Amino acid sequence: MPEHVEHLENVSLPPEQGDGEAASRRHREPLTRERILRAALQVMDQEGLEAVTMRRLGRELGVEAMSLYNHVKDKEAILEGILEVVMAEFEFPEETGDWEADVRAGARAWRRLMIAHPTVIALFAESKHPASSPERLRPMEWAFEILGRGGLSEVEVVRAFRAFGGYIMGSVLNEVANPVPGMGDRDHHAEHMQLAGELPPTEFPNLVRLLPLMAECDAEVDFEFGLDLLIAGLRAKANRPAR
Repeated sequence: MPEHVEHLENVSLPPEQGDGEAASRRHREPLTRERILRAALQVMDQEGLEAVTMRRLGRELGVEAMSLYNHVKDKEAILEGILEVVMAEFEFPEETGDWEADVRAGARAWRRLMIAHPTVIALFAESKHPASSPERLRPMEWAFEILGRGGLSEVEVVRAFRAFGGYIMGSVLNEVANPVPGMGDRDHHAEHMQLAGELPPTEFPNLVRLLPLMAECDAEVDFEFGLDLLIAGLRAKANRPAR
């Protein structure tokens, strides 16, 4: 073997700078519950809920999976913790003193948060325990306070909170799963137009007329329309004549 080749074989090349620095930072930073939860949220946002495993998080953090158990009880505790981290990002709107404006602002803030982390909606649906951390409780407390100023009974405040939650999360799921035109999805529009043209109008007269309109809907406009209906319904409840 030529001498220069043998010499090169014995040389240890350094790792790529970016990877080495990232790995070094991960090892230098102490492992904490907060780091684990934020890593879990990042993995969930990028790869989906199924990707959040102890082994995957250990790899993301540069530690053995077993070391995670020194900071979290189990995977269920991590999933509950993700809800805590997400709700800590809730941006409380500035209150105006106008009940309708404040309700709208709160609903929009909640929608923005869910759009940023749509996969977390499944966690809310599957959560087995009531919220207990301050990060999760503060947005609920704020929402109850705002809704309660509209003249609703306490039972109606709770039901209104659930109605808003179901509406917001459902609309976000629909939005992220089915991007609507108005945002440049020409294929989506063409499919609706084609289907409308192929349906027998005597059997499906309403679909033939309305499918093209469905293809032209805008997610934000649709959300505001539903919000109008919810608020109008709450106003009707609050202003009903006493029985």
